[in-house]
Amino acid sequence: MSRIVTIDDVRAAARLLEGVTIRTPVQPIRVVSEMAGTHVMLKLENLQRAGSFKVRGAYNRMSRLTPQERQVGVLAASAGNHAQGVAYAARRLGIDAIVYMPKDAALPKIAATQDYGAEVRLVGETVDEAMIAARAEVEATGKVLIHPYDHVDVVAGQGTVALEILEQVSDVGTIVLPLGGGGLVAGVATVLAQVWPQVHVIGVQSENAASFPDSLAAGRPVPRRVGATIADGIAVGTPGDVTFEILDRLGVEVRTVSDEQISQALLVMLERAKLVVEPAGAAAVAAVMADAKGMPGTIVPVITGGNIDPLLLMRVIQHGMVSSQRYLRLQVRLVDRPGALAVLAETLAGVQANIKDMEHSHTDTSLGMFEALVTLDIEAKGPAHCDEIMAALTAAGFTPTRSKPR
Repeated sequence: MSRIVTIDDVRAAARLLEGVTIRTPVQPIRVVSEMAGTHVMLKLENLQRAGSFKVRGAYNRMSRLTPQERQVGVLAASAGNHAQGVAYAARRLGIDAIVYMPKDAALPKIAATQDYGAEVRLVGETVDEAMIAARAEVEATGKVLIHPYDHVDVVAGQGTVALEILEQVSDVGTIVLPLGGGGLVAGVATVLAQVWPQVHVIGVQSENAASFPDSLAAGRPVPRRVGATIADGIAVGTPGDVTFEILDRLGVEVRTVSDEQISQALLVMLERAKLVVEPAGAAAVAAVMADAKGMPGTIVPVITGGNIDPLLLMRVIQHGMVSSQRYLRLQVRLVDRPGALAVLAETLAGVQANIKDMEHSHTDTSLGMFEALVTLDIEAKGPAHCDEIMAALTAAGFTPTRSKPR
């Protein structure tokens, strides 16, 4: 299989996708623009059909199957977005699809994949284990594996995002994209290198699952153990051969962000842009918020997906609140006498600190005979307010210590 993707391949994919995908909008976001010191426009692929950009590559790949390949059907392995993209494309094309998903895949993603008409098989604990099962069935049945990123037709389909951005943002200077296996970044970089090379492309990985930096340094795909990250959609242990070759040849810059930065970006998307975004989809915004140096011109972060389990969304919002210092956990030693707790509460009320939870202990081994330890979870308004709370408590004679909120 050729690993070369051309602008003609991407333009052909765009024609195939007419009426299948939507031309997702771009939206300015003032708060991130102020952080970056330049204009920032969000490309909203979270509003794409099936909830992410993945349908672009899946449909382009599957529409090019031979009649014989369509007859035997397709297989895929995914924890979410690629599963839904393949299922949606299969329904449009009248192809039978089986998708292997990890046993702990989010129930809404399983249900959405099934609703599009695909058969879902839950296998293993990770996507890698699901992929092993899918490949075994390919060998046994001759069905076609639709890889989530490592195929030229998938890369060409994802590259159609760049064609839209160039038409929608005339002064685009930098495009920032979440980076997992590399299909989207490879497709976008291919387009820009051939038609608008002055636009800078940056791929963003979770620092706990960043396989590309080591691979680019080594000059070949290098496996990396994937650590725990909230951005499971871009947690890929080894770059694809096709995508690595493109990113390496075009010299694409790769940055990493922490889970704390991702959760802060997701909270900004929810509060300020009124957008529901999955953690992986917010990685590009996280990179812009963290450091916009080296991002010339109008910056376009691509919001790649909005398929998030509501239960995970609740946890991520809380994580983002903690990372943004909107929650503060304190431990305060008190002399164990009547009224001491009231003085503490009055001091906090004086600086508009809202107590969300409180524990009062006399049994901590570090306490003196007439001491009590009070642990407080406080709703704060940001770093400056946290500092004000600490200063007020200290001025009132307390010795507060900060600890990590639950």
